[in-house]
Amino acid sequence: MARGAQCALLAILRVFHGANLPMNSQSDLPLSGLVVLDMSQFLSGPYATLRLQDLGARVIKIERPESGDLSRSLYLSDTEIGGDSTLFHAINRGKESLAIDLKDAGDVERLKRLIARADVLVQNFRPGVIERLGLDYDEVRAINPRIVYGSISGYGEEGPWVKRPGQDLLAQARSGVMWLSGNDGDGPVPMGLAVGDMFAGAALAQGLLAALVKRSIKGEGSHVQTSLLEALVDFQFEVLTTFLNDGRRMPKRSGFRGAHAYLSAPYGVYEASDGFIALAMTPIARLRDLMQLDALAPYCEDTASWFTSRDEIKKMIAGAISKRKVSEWLEVFEPADIWCSKVLDWNDLLASEGFNMLDMLQTVERDDDVSILTTRSPIRVNGARPSSSRAAPRVGEQSEAIIREFEL
Repeated sequence: MARGAQCALLAILRVFHGANLPMNSQSDLPLSGLVVLDMSQFLSGPYATLRLQDLGARVIKIERPESGDLSRSLYLSDTEIGGDSTLFHAINRGKESLAIDLKDAGDVERLKRLIARADVLVQNFRPGVIERLGLDYDEVRAINPRIVYGSISGYGEEGPWVKRPGQDLLAQARSGVMWLSGNDGDGPVPMGLAVGDMFAGAALAQGLLAALVKRSIKGEGSHVQTSLLEALVDFQFEVLTTFLNDGRRMPKRSGFRGAHAYLSAPYGVYEASDGFIALAMTPIARLRDLMQLDALAPYCEDTASWFTSRDEIKKMIAGAISKRKVSEWLEVFEPADIWCSKVLDWNDLLASEGFNMLDMLQTVERDDDVSILTTRSPIRVNGARPSSSRAAPRVGEQSEAIIREFEL
């Protein structure tokens, strides 16, 4: 059995039969032994390869000499660590960097020799670019028939939007998702995170893992494709399915304390005297009794009014909640099994026992005194959360070592 097949089979056996295997090192992780070439930039592709790296794969970033991945200079704030943005460090921790000039024939041949020995390749160039480079799936499959090849685009490979910039905010704008947040009358409200990038990366990672399973069974590689738009449409599957089967009526957001375009009162976030509290799905009659709010009486039995009179009900609840502290309301709601939570900011979250029990932060370092506190994998394997102490690489940091190892 070839090395790649052995690695993939070992990964599968560990996933399905590894309940008693200890998680002691990177070599114990499910994808240990797999080599992933990351030719992607910015967020979506690197997010997919980060997930594979967290599960044990060896990820080699293919970067242009000197400048590297463009996200190295994509700053979320004025904080710079070791010459690169915090964003780059967060999404490329634990990876290696091989500097390759794709305009240099010698470098391209070197890359092709590495492709011949890789298990996975990920790219998120605009449609047409990878073909011009001679590194599209058909060309790569001719080099390595068993490779699992992943592509992320903005809007797919065909249609009028193909050449449009595949950027997260623009993909959100085309997906319809902006009409689901905020209050009625606010206009479109974008998500406060690059959700298109992240969900596309997560979808690609799932597809790559499935293709590795197929390869271990059939010995064949695959081309796994997704896009920001496809990921954002899938993200909306619940509400979009309602729309498609409900006369295509657009959802109407709440005009007061909006939190979900479709859900009835009291669903939302309310301001108490010292902070905010979130209330999820709760019968109005229960709130009337617990809050001693007689004004809710006309709505208790008329469940249709929880939708039709949503804003009026929420304003009554908001008026009562504003008179007491969050802790006082939690003492009323939580013993009664009301679905509620204090709204935490990041400082609150980091100070909470619930968060600290998860052990989701780690410090990664580099030999040039770079040290950065960042997140860990959200996945636990056999009860243990993978971790890596290595920070994101400098451009071409591992080039010499990789060239020697793979005899490039």
